[in-house]
Amino acid sequence: MKIESTFIEDLYIIKPKVFDDNRGFFYEFFNQNIFEKLTGQNIRFVQDNLAKSKKNVLRGFHFQKEPYAQAKLISVLQGTVLDVVVDLRKNSKTFGRYFSIVLSAENKKQLFIPRGFAHAYLTLKDETLFYYKIDNFYVPDSEAGIRFDDPDLNIDWQYDLSQIILSEKDLNLPYLKDLNDL
Repeated sequence: MKIESTFIEDLYIIKPKVFDDNRGFFYEFFNQNIFEKLTGQNIRFVQDNLAKSKKNVLRGFHFQKEPYAQAKLISVLQGTVLDVVVDLRKNSKTFGRYFSIVLSAENKKQLFIPRGFAHAYLTLKDETLFYYKIDNFYVPDSEAGIRFDDPDLNIDWQYDLSQIILSEKDLNLPYLKDLNDL
């Protein structure tokens, strides 16, 4: 497993060591000891989630407010996504900045997202399976989000957004500047 830092503190790209042969491939998806050693993060994941989506589905930006914030380890088991996170940590030098990465079944990259981030992804292929581990249980009253097209964030989605499929809930999320309780 290799871990790459990003320009945002504590946000890591994880590249597993893949063993390929004529039968297929094998890789260790997660190893607590190696993860802690390489990132310095002492995370205890408590739940695994799986979402299946059609092409052009945009989910997010979602996050849980304190004290129920969640760190996530995300990956794509089938298909491809453009994954985007926004730093919502008020004391961070990168507050309000975003990071994006293409995650796919082919590249097998993972993204570790610490607590304090809003998260969204756009599916680029049909039948995409998006898998993630979280370190805190979902609490409905703590759920929050921001608009995917917030002009202050100026996210480059790299794709034609006129084709996206968006839930009514996500379409009605507030802009970052309108959130009072981060």
